[in-house]
Amino acid sequence: MSETVTRSGTAPARPVGAEPRQLVDSLAPLLRDWLPRQRWFAGKGRPVTGFAPVSVTALRPPPAEPGLLHLLVDTQQPGRDTDCYQLLLGVRRTLPPDLSDALLGRPRGGPLAGLAVYEALHDPLLAGELLDRLRTPGAFGALHFERPRSPAVPDSLAPRVLDVEQTNSSLVYGDTYILKLFRRVAPGTHPELELSRALAGADCPRVPTPVAWAGARPGGAAEPYVLGLLQPFVAGAADGWTLALRALGDGASFTREAAALGRATAEVHQALARALPTATLARSRTEALAAAMTERLDATARAVPALRPYAPALAAAYTALGALDDARRTVQRIHGDLHLGQCLHGADGAWHVIDFEGEPARPLAERRRPHPAVRDVAGMLRSFDYAAYTHRASDWAAACREAYCDGYAKAAGHDPRAERVLLRAYETDKAVYEVLYEARHRPDWLPVPMSAVRRLAGAR
Repeated sequence: MSETVTRSGTAPARPVGAEPRQLVDSLAPLLRDWLPRQRWFAGKGRPVTGFAPVSVTALRPPPAEPGLLHLLVDTQQPGRDTDCYQLLLGVRRTLPPDLSDALLGRPRGGPLAGLAVYEALHDPLLAGELLDRLRTPGAFGALHFERPRSPAVPDSLAPRVLDVEQTNSSLVYGDTYILKLFRRVAPGTHPELELSRALAGADCPRVPTPVAWAGARPGGAAEPYVLGLLQPFVAGAADGWTLALRALGDGASFTREAAALGRATAEVHQALARALPTATLARSRTEALAAAMTERLDATARAVPALRPYAPALAAAYTALGALDDARRTVQRIHGDLHLGQCLHGADGAWHVIDFEGEPARPLAERRRPHPAVRDVAGMLRSFDYAAYTHRASDWAAACREAYCDGYAKAAGHDPRAERVLLRAYETDKAVYEVLYEARHRPDWLPVPMSAVRRLAGAR
């Protein structure tokens, strides 16, 4: 590599022995096959036409056994803006059988020719190396590791990959900490880190406090990339989606849990409003919101033919939004992608809210924009419908929706159902987003948001 990576307090690391371009070019045939099969790859359905290195850092430079390479790689696809992905690759001469499923392949040329290149997160030794970097703040080549004043992070915590569907990757260390690694990255302030730190400063117990984080500033970039966040792991917790499906399977009510979740959501919103600036939703902003929602609806209808018959009726919700009066309404920072899977019910009986990165498909600047808090409420209402659809239990969903809003109103002092036009517009926009997502990534799930589309298209 062209850069020799160093770190305060350690000996200089040896370079891999190749320019970043040469290394990435030698890995390109492997990446072209492996990347599109990953859950977090955003460009499914389009061929990958090229790769360009943003940064290459050898955290354990080969020929160390195993080696560990950190890459930020720009990926080119026709008809799509360039996406930058964070990759952590292990390198071994001989791959143990228990890592065979993590294998990308063996490059035919370049500095790693003939060596086994694999997904490093599945290797306990290399996963432990990442925790060690976070335990000791400092710079390492283009990477930097930060840890605020907090209790020391112990070493020798056994790592495991969290096996859940998500747009990122997570490692759990000894059921004590969880490291969330952002896969599709961009320079700029990341809402996950920003909001988690703000909520910690506001003493909000509903959100795990950041312990450490990693970033990169390749080539002296004006803004850093946020790469990962280490937080306490809520041991013994179950996510709201799992609990809801369990209740549905048992034929049990979920209204008490839904009401408590509504109270937790309101507490998070109140803490965010204390910690970060708020503003007033002016008429010009509602018109802009309505226009953006209409544009997303039109684009989704072009991409998903099943949506087209309902588009005119759905657009009526946005027309009503754009015509809202100038009554003072507050906009603030919110979760941005709230649903049952983003909420953990801990062993202490309390709800905890996680994953504040917003909708990953949207740009960072858009995800950091203030919104009416009712947007999060709409996301959770959609989530109750999602769960209920698996058991065709519309009455169950309706009861949960009411209980959730009741709990929210009790804690917040105002009822989100009173903002009928805003709530309908945001719920419709969320359903349209889900239609596009499911059509692209999980076609078997497309009937779920389409059921909501039919209901919302008939709403008045």
